[in-house]
Amino acid sequence: MKYGCIGKKLAHSFSKDIHSYLASRDYELTEVQPEDLHDFMTRRDFCGINVTIPYKQAVIPYLDNISEEAERIGAVNTIVNNGGKLSGYNTDLGGMCGMLQKAGIDLLGRKVLILGTGGTSNTAHAAAEKLGAAQIYKVSRTGRDGACTYQQAYSEHADAQIIINTTPCGMYPDSEDMPIESGGFKHLEGVADVIFNPLRTRLVLQAQKTGINACGGLYMLVGQAVLASQIFTGVKYTQETIDDIYGRIHGQKLNIVLIGMPGCGKSTIGRLLADRLKRPFIDTDDVIVRRKGMPITDIFAQEGQQAFRALEKEVIRECCLRGGSVIATGGGAVIDAENTANLASNGRIYFLDRPLEQLVPTDSRPLASDRTKIENLYKERYGIYRAAADRIIEVNGAERTSAAIEEDFCK
Repeated sequence: MKYGCIGKKLAHSFSKDIHSYLASRDYELTEVQPEDLHDFMTRRDFCGINVTIPYKQAVIPYLDNISEEAERIGAVNTIVNNGGKLSGYNTDLGGMCGMLQKAGIDLLGRKVLILGTGGTSNTAHAAAEKLGAAQIYKVSRTGRDGACTYQQAYSEHADAQIIINTTPCGMYPDSEDMPIESGGFKHLEGVADVIFNPLRTRLVLQAQKTGINACGGLYMLVGQAVLASQIFTGVKYTQETIDDIYGRIHGQKLNIVLIGMPGCGKSTIGRLLADRLKRPFIDTDDVIVRRKGMPITDIFAQEGQQAFRALEKEVIRECCLRGGSVIATGGGAVIDAENTANLASNGRIYFLDRPLEQLVPTDSRPLASDRTKIENLYKERYGIYRAAADRIIEVNGAERTSAAIEEDFCK
């Protein structure tokens, strides 16, 4: 291959999408198993590659030259083949510093916990030093090699102000996992997670829910890719290039999620919005009906609400992980906190706020089949919708409402 990325598992990778905007656009993703790494590296059949989990340290013995920065960090994520000679670099450091600065997470004088002890944790340590952290501690399950355990992190470092996750815990497809509880750190000011798929991990969402500044790893990924492309091709890019590509990739991967009362117009507005933005449209209720082969009223009647909610949870988890879609949810979807977290992980959630007097009962909605049921549901759920939403949009006709969401999403 000419340019590309190697790693053990790359189904989650956005690197090809990013390099499509750069001079290194002739870019391939190549999964390499540990037993095949030696053959791949000794063949040297590439012009330039990026290296990801778990090979950022394992590739070092195959290099003829290594940059001072990469050697100091002890991890390589970029390799160039110059006439058969391999030179290794670390562009993750620039990407990580850029991510922290872009997110407004200030490390100067702060106590920092770095989760993980692999190659990326070394990069995080170097970034924390570069950005002026006062104290830096690594955290691992075993506590080996100078790291503290997670239990020690809670008991001895509860005053930590910044947490940086460099482990794969919470990465697609195991997006519901979380390496640590941010609530155990009462002085926490910032959380950064190098994971970029999903866009917001459970760790990031938990921090943001309590008002803590937090970011996922997409900006770091874009930043290191642009710096790597410069090394591959010699083409120089500006900071505006990183910002522009980040905005494009983030917008492409982010779902538009519509929540609200039964009858508020989620399906109609969602279809219009999907047409306007040329995106796939998913109605989770329609997916459930197709999967069960029966109307929702029959599912409620024959199997009960609990069975319906279990199936709804399964469908939402599958749909939200895809990215780049418009998703209309059932009226009760965000009552379940796990559904809300799944939808938020890769989506911007819009609450379609339609006045109670405009909501019309219908027999196709078991919990909103008459006026009294709608009024009771509205009282029960209104606050939940508002709390789950990133944006609140007043419903003012399907066309105008879809246009308002498009304007907000694209700005």
